[in-house]
Amino acid sequence: MIILLRSLLIAFLLMGPSMGLAQERSTGLPNDTEMADPAPDWDNPRKIVLQVTSKDEFHVNNVYYNAINLQKFYGTDNVKIAIVFFGPGIRSILTESAISPERVKSLQDYEIEFIACNNTMTTIGKKPKDLLADIRVVTSGIAEIIEKKEKGWHYIIP
Repeated sequence: MIILLRSLLIAFLLMGPSMGLAQERSTGLPNDTEMADPAPDWDNPRKIVLQVTSKDEFHVNNVYYNAINLQKFYGTDNVKIAIVFFGPGIRSILTESAISPERVKSLQDYEIEFIACNNTMTTIGKKPKDLLADIRVVTSGIAEIIEKKEKGWHYIIP
């Protein structure tokens, strides 16, 4: 428990003055991001797929922060986010070794989709029942990303 608390403290300190908290879209910044037309909305949300290929706790939490920050920037109704886990990253959503399982549940509550690669799971001898709850399993995580790109999703490698 002490190691976990120490790791979380280090992660927050490394994130700087924001302390890892997602920020609302700022107003009054003269050179802020200009929205492309058409602006995202309920019927035409931005679609973003993130990947996790590392079991490093700092990296995984950073991906989670990226997802939250994107929702804050666009508004939760104006963006769809999926996080695809494959390779060593799959371990961060296994029940036995999950990184921040409470955060995963919270992100799922905000409609961020978690997707696991079955090829990786088969390679390490794991089954869908070994994952945290409500994670969609696909044959190939990389193929899922490719198909999402073909459907207009933006692919971000944090």
